[in-house]
Amino acid sequence: MRISSKESGSIVSHLPDDTQDSIEVSGMGHVTTLEDIEQAPREFGRADAQKSVALQRTLKPRHVSMIALGGTIGTGLFVGISSPLANAGPVGALIAYMIMGTIVYCVTQSLGEMATFIPVASSFTVFTHRFLSPALGAATGYIYAFSWCVTFAFELSVIGQIIQYWTKAVPLAAYIAIFWVPLIVSNLFPVKYYGEFQFWIAIVKVIAIVGFIIYAFCMVCGAGVTGPVGFRYWRHPGPWGKGIISGNENVARFLGWVSSLINAAFTYQGTELVGISAGESANPRKSVPKAINKVVFRILLFYIGSLLFVGLLVPYDDPKLVSTSSFISSSPFVIAIQNSGTKVLPDIFNAVILITIVSAANSNVYVGSRVLLGLSVSGLAPAWLGVLTAQGVPYVCVATVSLFGSLAFLAVSSAAKTFGWLLNIISIAGFFAWLSISVAHLRFIAALKHRKMSREELPFKAKYMPWAAYYAACSITLIILIQGFTAFAPAFDVSEFFAAYISVLLFIVIWACFQIKTRCPLAYRSCDIDIDTDRNGIDGSEKHCEGEPRAEETDEDIPRSRIRGRWMAFWAALV
Repeated sequence: MRISSKESGSIVSHLPDDTQDSIEVSGMGHVTTLEDIEQAPREFGRADAQKSVALQRTLKPRHVSMIALGGTIGTGLFVGISSPLANAGPVGALIAYMIMGTIVYCVTQSLGEMATFIPVASSFTVFTHRFLSPALGAATGYIYAFSWCVTFAFELSVIGQIIQYWTKAVPLAAYIAIFWVPLIVSNLFPVKYYGEFQFWIAIVKVIAIVGFIIYAFCMVCGAGVTGPVGFRYWRHPGPWGKGIISGNENVARFLGWVSSLINAAFTYQGTELVGISAGESANPRKSVPKAINKVVFRILLFYIGSLLFVGLLVPYDDPKLVSTSSFISSSPFVIAIQNSGTKVLPDIFNAVILITIVSAANSNVYVGSRVLLGLSVSGLAPAWLGVLTAQGVPYVCVATVSLFGSLAFLAVSSAAKTFGWLLNIISIAGFFAWLSISVAHLRFIAALKHRKMSREELPFKAKYMPWAAYYAACSITLIILIQGFTAFAPAFDVSEFFAAYISVLLFIVIWACFQIKTRCPLAYRSCDIDIDTDRNGIDGSEKHCEGEPRAEETDEDIPRSRIRGRWMAFWAALV
């Protein structure tokens, strides 16, 4: 999930006032200790000065699928859809999410084709570095890594706020400390434990959403205290929201819809996480395509399906949708349940949201550490960031990301405004990631064409390319440019303008610094693009995947009975 610059203000307002299949990632020998790294010296910032790290390929297909699902279902879904519903109304919000869903589909298709061909840690930042330029790779990687560091602090502060929904006997700072330490420690274990944790949490999310859809269908048909709801709220107050400004009604509604489109884009951020896990997947050329191909189904079921029923049960003018009393009180899922008169379910759903955010915080550390690792491997960050434990855990990167969790304490101090500005800085980092994926894929296709390689030979062929990549790249560029439009309407606001576009400025500064330092080309020519490094080693290590399954997959991933087979088939279709 990502938080827009506009939303960060409301977030701060919620805060209290007193407040071993190992892989060669870069083509050289395995480096697992500091001594090994010192024996493989390289120059900081040079693209050709790369080292290798030994990551454990222990994530099973179900882990990769659930990590991708976990990136899709999070706080953005459970809470973030309240603003689009309030601004654009139920129909306007549905259209906005459908349009953004097509962009997300195109981005994940591009990522899937590259990540299965060259499955490395921190995939798309590495692809940007290799297929575009080291400077662009550095700018994308640092912005993206920093965004997860700050988001980790944000999630920690939200965890405490959710618990305070039940009791405020314990200070918010205490909850932050209580959850901070276990989340750090959990990421120091081998990656298979992270995959297992995310797997079971994702199942809880799926059960919660499917259960809500069934519950909502019953309420719409008349099972609640309000009787049959049907399309009552689509008739009054209506299918379209009133917009975000006063004045001309049509202009206000259009701007409200544009606002919901941008909010939808923020909500969808995290779908690219499947690419991060490719470097630690036991069989990325089978598990990653499976996860990618389920994106459309997940968008239709979890986002469009949920939003449809939320829009049927909650009128867009419900004051609780824009409530600033607490972060959790504006969840349209909770509001829908409360409006239907059910007493116990709101507490249960709040518990699900709490579990979801703990899972999200855990993912923040994982993703941020792998992106930093990718920067180190590519020669764009210091070598010491790439030091690993014997189990293949980049503990220095984990520690670096975890330290940013201390920023959560700013949320309960007089520095809450500072915390809000940090959220503004990272608000559109995910858009840069999406843009880099789409443009890098276009350059990847150009490199294949230069070598006269057919895309039919690839382990996974993205659909509707290259036009889908052009569509995604142009759409994302437009979103980056217009996402701060509220700074111009109804009157120009300098502070809001700076908050909305500071990420763009920071991206340009990082790019310029690395461009000057490395003196690399502005963009690689097709003939100079490296699509060989890391590919051959993977090809060799996965030959047996075409025949017998891996030993570690035999016991767990192959059904041993009809019942288990049907159960696994059900979950495979669902998630």
